[in-house]
Amino acid sequence: MLRNPLVQSYLSPKRPLLVVVLFFVVAFGLGCAGQARDTERLLAAAGFQMRLADSADRQTHLSTLTQRKLAPHTQDGSLRYVYADDKYCKCVYVGTEEAYQRYERFVLKQRVANTQLEAAQMNADASMNWGMWGPWGPWY
Repeated sequence: MLRNPLVQSYLSPKRPLLVVVLFFVVAFGLGCAGQARDTERLLAAAGFQMRLADSADRQTHLSTLTQRKLAPHTQDGSLRYVYADDKYCKCVYVGTEEAYQRYERFVLKQRVANTQLEAAQMNADASMNWGMWGPWGPWY
């Protein structure tokens, strides 16, 4: 049996905690990125306009804005909602009151759909008759 010292060092008994910690850090990072991406998709669908921070001045200004939260701002006497993201898309989304209302409706529909999916999954789990399958191993 061939043994790679590099692989063996990563599989040593001292490494499991490190592997678990790294897994959760990566999973959390991907979850945050996915959530930001979903929010940005909903904003675009609701009519928000996106502008990239494609210059040094825009990047500097972007970093001063409230990050990854909709914040109301007034522009020329009109209310605008601003969503800034200097970590993932390096952009800003700006929308009117109407776009904000559409976004809120989309978010509500998404929450209802997620709740219905969770309920369906719980019902499917509850309908599984584990007893008819007998014991599953030595831990039973």
